[in-house]
Formats: sequence, C-alpha cells, structure tokens
Amino acid sequence: MKDYKYLVWQKAHQLTLDVYKLSAKYPKEEIFNLVSQIKRLSRSIATHIAEGCGRKSDKDFARFLYISFGSANELEYQILLSKDLNFISPEEFEIL
Repeated sequence: MKDYKYLVWQKAHQLTLDVYKLSAKYPKEEIFNLVSQIKRLSRSIATHIAEGCGRKSDKDFARFLYISFGSANELEYQILLSKDLNFISPEEFEIL
C-alpha cells in the first residue's frame, strides 16, 4: 500500500477545505445544486488519489489518478461558473 499523502494529495485536500469555506457564501437556493456539486467534486479529487494508493497495481493507481484529474476538470468549470454567476470574486476564482 502506497502512502497517499503526496504533495498533489495535500493540494487537493487544501482545495477541498477552501471550497467548503467559500461555498458558505453562496445563495441558499444553490445549496442542493452548485454547492453540493462543487463540494462533491473537490472531495472526489483527493479521495480518488487516496483510493488509488490502496490498489495493488500501478495500472489501477493510474486509473484512479485519471478519475481524479477528470474531477479536477469538472470542478474547474463549476468554479468558473460560480465566478460568472458572481457567487465568488475573480480573485477567489484565481486562488482556487
């Protein structure tokens, strides 16, 4: 079993913490829509890295890294949408 707490996992974990903090300021009507989606996607990135580290082969590990990368791309769009809807500032968008 590999240790999943690589630098990339640490950054994904911090991103999740940042997303949770920022999402508190979204409109209440977005709690079950955009907020739910961005929280799930942010968690998914670090979760899939950790899960891949528990797999027995490098091929399985790589597959989970690809899944994590897909979640990161989805999250990037959701954060862009959040900026364009003025739920977060352009500065907050750049930080994330």
